Amino acid sequence: MEVVAKAQYLTKRYHGVLAVDRIDLEVYRSEFFGLLGPNSAGKTTTIRMLTGQTKPTSGVAIVADYDIIHQPIKAKEHVGVVPEASNVYDEMSAWDNLIFAAELYGVPRKERNKRAKDLLERFGLYERRGDRVGNFSKGMKRRLTIAAALIHRPCIVFLDEPTTGLDVQSARIIRNLLKELNRSGVTIFLTTHYIEEADQLCQRIAIINQGRIVALDSPEKLKALVEERHVVEVSFSPAKDLDGQLKGLKHVSDVSWVGDRFRLYVEDASEVIPLLIDFGRENKLRIVSINTMKPSLEDAFVKITGLSPEVMATEKEHAKKGESLG
Repeated sequence: MEVVAKAQYLTKRYHGVLAVDRIDLEVYRSEFFGLLGPNSAGKTTTIRMLTGQTKPTSGVAIVADYDIIHQPIKAKEHVGVVPEASNVYDEMSAWDNLIFAAELYGVPRKERNKRAKDLLERFGLYERRGDRVGNFSKGMKRRLTIAAALIHRPCIVFLDEPTTGLDVQSARIIRNLLKELNRSGVTIFLTTHYIEEADQLCQRIAIINQGRIVALDSPEKLKALVEERHVVEVSFSPAKDLDGQLKGLKHVSDVSWVGDRFRLYVEDASEVIPLLIDFGRENKLRIVSINTMKPSLEDAFVKITGLSPEVMATEKEHAKKGESLG
């Protein structure tokens, strides 16, 4: 498989603080690659080094066979970058933003209009091409930012938290666009706080924690790391805080609350289900639903990073508010 981006012993220190610690990874052509990690784990710093926005303290970063440190201009010709905050110009129209980006990337004059038209149509923005971008929604700005990153037809696009802070519908539109781009052959390198999003989109995922890559594999193989634990989800009515009582049940090793459901990590699901039925009867609770589940990518993430479900919930809330720290 052809390698499009590669990091070798890539390291970054900020004022003595080790932000990224000797990471190694390879991204293959036409791959949808994900980088997951808690806040301040090194995700954004890694992208910034691979795209030439931040100089590594040591190590090697190669994109499209060019060393990003020693051949930055050549390397950047093959790279598209979508930062966490949309970087399009509010005072300009959508059309003028794309034409300006095409000029910056050196797209031949005779091709600029056609590429801008094709991208605006593809991203559902052509009817608003003449409108001032300052009047666009956050989701529309994010789509335009991705379009601008594609105007020079890069072989790889780096996206840093592209759906953070978006409403559900806008996030779904972005995910569908990214799937379509990847199917058309564009290599995608994605960082995201949303583990379910990475599970839906990525063919391989690296997990970074405290600046180091602690796991790298397909989503299914990462999930297999926790398959020795069975998972049972149960919902009771009336709903109330039952974590402590449920943790006391035999065969239950841990409990987390997911929406209106309790997720129990158990040794043997077949042994626990009758205990839950008895628990509901004894506490005058009606069981609304009960399901056995395979471990999720989030379960694998928690096991690999040691991050508790409570901290994960806090990180998700920060991501929804657009408070990611990279």
